[in-house]
Amino acid sequence: MTYVWSTFKLGNLQLPHRLAMAPMTRSRAKPDGTPGDLAPEYYAQRATMGLLITEGTQPSEDGQGYLATPGIYNDNHVAGWRKVADAVHEAGGRLFIQLMHVGRRSHPENTPHHRQPVAPSAIASGENMFTVKGMLPVPEPRELTTAEVRQTIADFANAAKRSIEAGADGVEVHGANGYLVHQFLAPNANKRTDEFGGSLENRARFAIEVVQAIVDAVGADKTAIRLSPGLPTGSIAEGNANDDLYRYLAAEFHKIGIAYLHILHIGNEALLADIREAFGGVLIVNRPGRSREQVGADVAAGVADMEALGAMALANPDLVTRLKEGAPLNEPRPALFYAGGGAEGYIDYPALYPA
Repeated sequence: MTYVWSTFKLGNLQLPHRLAMAPMTRSRAKPDGTPGDLAPEYYAQRATMGLLITEGTQPSEDGQGYLATPGIYNDNHVAGWRKVADAVHEAGGRLFIQLMHVGRRSHPENTPHHRQPVAPSAIASGENMFTVKGMLPVPEPRELTTAEVRQTIADFANAAKRSIEAGADGVEVHGANGYLVHQFLAPNANKRTDEFGGSLENRARFAIEVVQAIVDAVGADKTAIRLSPGLPTGSIAEGNANDDLYRYLAAEFHKIGIAYLHILHIGNEALLADIREAFGGVLIVNRPGRSREQVGADVAAGVADMEALGAMALANPDLVTRLKEGAPLNEPRPALFYAGGGAEGYIDYPALYPA
C-alpha cells in the first residue's frame, strides 16, 4: 500500500495519492437535469479521494437515458455544477465531469423531448428500462445521419466547454458500458456504411473525433476517456477481434496527448498491458469488485498509474482515512444507489471521525 499513497501529477493537477473516485450514476438530479441540491455535499464529502470523476452527465437532450441524471448543456446545469465544483475545491479535491451520451440505451419517457433514441444503427439493445411508467422495453433507436453524428461530436465539445465554465478541472468521455461511444466501437451495434462504420478504423473514428473536438475546445490536459474492452453491458458483443481496435485507440489517444485513459477492466490482462504500452500516458484502471486487500496492487505492479474505486468510495466518504488506518468499512446499500433524490444512501454514510 505504500506506493499508492505517493503524490502524483496529473497534467497540471497535483494529486495527494494514486486513487480516484470512479463515476457512479446516482439518479438524484432535478427534473431539468440540474444537479440536485445535495450533490455539492455528496462530492465534497469524498474530496479526500483526490480526483473525483462524476456521475455520467448528458451533453444534450438526446444523450439522456435514465431518470434524474444531470446534464451540462445549459445555464442552469452550469450553475448547478459550479456549486459542486466549488464545494469539491474548497474541500481540497479535483473534479472531472464525465460526459455520457447513452445512445440506444434510452426511452422516450425519460427524455425532455420524448423522442426516439438515437444510435449508430437502428438496432435495439433488447433491454428493459425503468421509466415513470415502470419497467418498459427499450425501443429500437433511429440511426443517426452522418450530419447528426458530426453534430453529436459538437455537442460533446460544447458540453466540455460548459463543464470548464462550471469550474470543473476536466472532462472524461464515457466510452464504455454499452453507451453511444461504445456502440460505435462494437460490430454488433454499428452496421453503418459511411466513414463511421465498417473497418476497425472507421468504428473507432467517432471516439477519436469526440476526444479531438474536446481537446480543441478545452485542451488536452483537461480531456480524458473511459473504455471497457469486451464488456457485454447493453447487449454489446465485441469478441476478441475488437482487441486490435482498443490497441489502435490507445495509440491514437497517445498521439493526441490526453490527460488520462481510464479502463474498466474485466480480466484480459494481455490486452490491458498492450493498451498501457500503446498509450504511454496516465492509465487509470477500475476493476469492478476489487477487494480492500487488492487496493494499490495495480499501481504497485506497474499495471496502472492510478486506480479508480466505485462502491467502496460511495459508501465511505472518508475511504482514504479508513484504508490508511486499517479501519472497518461501511457496507454499500445497493437498494439506495438510485433512490431518486433523497439523502438516505447518499450523504448519510458515517465518517470514521465525525466533524
